[in-house]
Amino acid sequence: MTEHTPPLPLAGVRIIDLGGIGPGPFASMVLADLGAELIRVHRPQEAAGNRNGVGMDPVNPVLDRGKRSIVLDLKSPEGVDAVRRLARTADGVVEGFRPGVAERMGLGPEDLMTENPALVYGRVTGWGQTGPDSHRAGHDMNYIAGSGLLAQLGRADEAPQFPANLAGDFGGGGMQLALGIVAALLRARISGTGAVVDATMGDGANLLWAMQFGFEAQGLWREGRGRNMLDSGAPFYDVYRTADDDFVSVGCIEPQFYAEFVEKMGIADRLPAMGPGEHRHPKHWAAQRAVFTEAIAARTRAELDELFAGSDACTMGIRSWAEAEVDPHNVARDLFYRDEADVRQPAPAPRFADLGGASWAGGADAGRAGAGRADAGRADAAVEGAGRADAESAEAAVDGAARQVRGGGEPYVQPARAPRVGEHTEELLASAGLTADEIEALKVSTGVA
Repeated sequence: MTEHTPPLPLAGVRIIDLGGIGPGPFASMVLADLGAELIRVHRPQEAAGNRNGVGMDPVNPVLDRGKRSIVLDLKSPEGVDAVRRLARTADGVVEGFRPGVAERMGLGPEDLMTENPALVYGRVTGWGQTGPDSHRAGHDMNYIAGSGLLAQLGRADEAPQFPANLAGDFGGGGMQLALGIVAALLRARISGTGAVVDATMGDGANLLWAMQFGFEAQGLWREGRGRNMLDSGAPFYDVYRTADDDFVSVGCIEPQFYAEFVEKMGIADRLPAMGPGEHRHPKHWAAQRAVFTEAIAARTRAELDELFAGSDACTMGIRSWAEAEVDPHNVARDLFYRDEADVRQPAPAPRFADLGGASWAGGADAGRAGAGRADAGRADAAVEGAGRADAESAEAAVDGAARQVRGGGEPYVQPARAPRVGEHTEELLASAGLTADEIEALKVSTGVA
């Protein structure tokens, strides 16, 4: 690893993704961003260019970044055997099927972990592996509805509002799956014993509500959307329309931040008489909201952005993606990057540094780690991240192109592009011990020869 390359903590870890949509691919993307060699199993029909029936291409240019692709027919004995042989070389497996499907394919935990006892087998579903609804179909909105979370989201006296598919698919499902796999990998490294990880979108979404459950127990939160401090009930934690029909976010909860907001807006004489911190009492909310709404509506968003620039009033214009992409702070951190196909990509998170490798890790030179987004050479981390594959295969994993280090003093390794379907089939099968004849026969049987 070069001195300019931030550490990839999962370098040397090999994980097989058996496929799926949403939370599984997101979890495996996170693991790939962290340095794991991530092998995505594609079906023969995907290699033929067929879509999967829901209007999505087989490869997502963001969710599949940094991964490698192998084509196998999991309905054939030969394809199943190839996965099982590949799993003997792996540290983890990810699957997002309904309960029992992987077992019927001969690729369940018992099938793979008997041959590799240290294997971590991560699975993600909407309802869980057990329970009366475990085999029921659904999507993010249904899972957070069933868990009770959706009823809490939205404004008072309006219909519940689901936040796209963030709470169930990604926060509750994919991120919890990634965390569970990392935790189980640590356990396996210590004990030599693998684990089966049951990540459930409904369970995980409920876990995200932990702070509010605690507030409820303390008498600080009541069930029902739009009536509490953080759910649009409070005027000092809400969004407001501006004079030019745009929007700003106001989150001045603490007394000192509230005071700064009031001072900058020049509205102290219009607010009800309140002592320090009394703005948080619900009896004052209606009067405050009326003042906030009128005062903000009298200014454009640009005027408010200028007024609150560098301020601790916790007020920020609500930016579009295009605006956020060119914001100086976000540019300095490379919060977004564009790949070679000009696809907008979110930066990997969180970021890592060796001691002294970044300003926030004791480094003296904040700009050294990724200065100018310079070409960092073919990062050794990419070779390490190829796990048990040989150096030639590791080079293929980065598509023959140098991996950039981005972010200035907040460095990260830019993930490699998403693979073409089946791009790494031969070398991955070889890494699992298949002979050239076996590989050719398998390719013929799947129709991708």
